[in-house]
Amino acid sequence: MMRTWFITGISRGFGRLMAEKLLSTGNLVAATVRNLHAVDDLKAQFSDRLWLAPLDLTDGSAIRTTVNAAWQDLGRIDVVVSNAAYGLFGAAEEVTDAQIHHQIDTNLLGSIQLVRAALPHMRAQGGGRILQISSLGGQVAIAGGSLYHATKWGIEGFMEAVAQEVAVFGIGCTIVEPGSARTSFRGQGAISGPRIQAYDASPSRKVNRLIEDGSVLSPGDPAKMVDAMIDSVEQNPAPLRLALGSDTYSHMAQMLATRLGQLEAQRELACSTDWNDKAIQLR
Repeated sequence: MMRTWFITGISRGFGRLMAEKLLSTGNLVAATVRNLHAVDDLKAQFSDRLWLAPLDLTDGSAIRTTVNAAWQDLGRIDVVVSNAAYGLFGAAEEVTDAQIHHQIDTNLLGSIQLVRAALPHMRAQGGGRILQISSLGGQVAIAGGSLYHATKWGIEGFMEAVAQEVAVFGIGCTIVEPGSARTSFRGQGAISGPRIQAYDASPSRKVNRLIEDGSVLSPGDPAKMVDAMIDSVEQNPAPLRLALGSDTYSHMAQMLATRLGQLEAQRELACSTDWNDKAIQLR
């Protein structure tokens, strides 16, 4: 089924692959990039079906202006894909204040404002679908990823609540959980903070080394992942989460089993902290 899509960050990675796939199969795509020249080839090939605008997700007012302009020009947008993001890595003490603010402004606040800008239009048109690209890092935390995890765990909580708020309007929300994939993320989409020598003894340093070691291949096929994202729009109701990659499945399964075991071990303690209403009534 042909649809009109709005995708942030199509210069590389999942956004680029998704835009190429959708355009080549006849869909209309409204897309944003920070540098329009990064997609000159797509403009030349698909100028009749590609609506483009420059956008930096740290500019909240520009997000709303861009979303409004896309809807005004195209009339209807069926799917909004909140994709643009990057990873900030290093121990929490190592990253700078400026890096922290930029990471949160881009990944968390930018994604929140994108969804908020799209919702009035989706309500007015009677429905739509939102795909929030999160990651395995939105479910499982590792040393050295504290700030990245803060943004991904944050946006997942936001989207879980929004999904409940807007279902009544025919709007479906899906949180996409890709594992490690062979995109340019490690080379271009991941940065590290300054290093404090003491943290050479910390497990957080493993992440720094992984980013720098280009010989380590990721298990995920980004083209297959993008196909799964696109196909998910056909599912009704929308899946709340879409786990992609064997590493995502295995790590999430292990994490959920561990957390459930820890919770069960605290059942008696948890219940013991309720008010004893029977005792109160007997007084």
